[in-house]
Amino acid sequence: MAKYPIFLEMSGRRAVVIGGGVVAVRKAQSLLAAGTRLVVVAKEIDNSLTALCQHSNAELIRSKYSKAYLAGAVLAIAATNDAKLNKQIYKDCQELEILCNVVDAPELCDFLVPAVVKRADLQIAIGTEGNCPAYAGHVRKKLEQSFTEKHGEFLAELETLRKRILRDVPDAANRKVLLGQLVDDKSFEYFAQNGPAEWHRYVDKLMSREDKS
Repeated sequence: MAKYPIFLEMSGRRAVVIGGGVVAVRKAQSLLAAGTRLVVVAKEIDNSLTALCQHSNAELIRSKYSKAYLAGAVLAIAATNDAKLNKQIYKDCQELEILCNVVDAPELCDFLVPAVVKRADLQIAIGTEGNCPAYAGHVRKKLEQSFTEKHGEFLAELETLRKRILRDVPDAANRKVLLGQLVDDKSFEYFAQNGPAEWHRYVDKLMSREDKS
């Protein structure tokens, strides 16, 4: 069955990663980037994970796994190399109604972590229903070539212009037409080639035309 794709607000919310290896490092990095109150639980900790937690507000617990560490969490990620333990973590999460992801075990996942292309606030997520994460990674690399940092900058300028249009263009139909013109490839190419200042002048001309229509 197809999964329901969402971008989840995790800022200030508790997330627990169980495991202290390389995979746990990757999971911890992405969760910290999302602003979570991260808790990492593991008996043995990779040095890079220790360094990551030292330079953040993450809590590092050097201990055997206990169900008690899940208390108050929105989600948990089981990233241990012990299949039996991972299954127990999943079971505990089901009882506590906490979303759980067991790495490399899609059948034990309430959610799947997509491959992501991130350019500032622009995020493109690629999922394969857990069938082949390597292919999601391949698609991500292709998209990374197509979407550059300029696209992230463009989005930031669009956010500013969208607020201006909502304020200054009263007719809903005109707003829709104008926003459609601003987000198209022609508009982006003009922005990329000429810079923000010239692009804003380009937008002023478009808005002037809409005012006269």
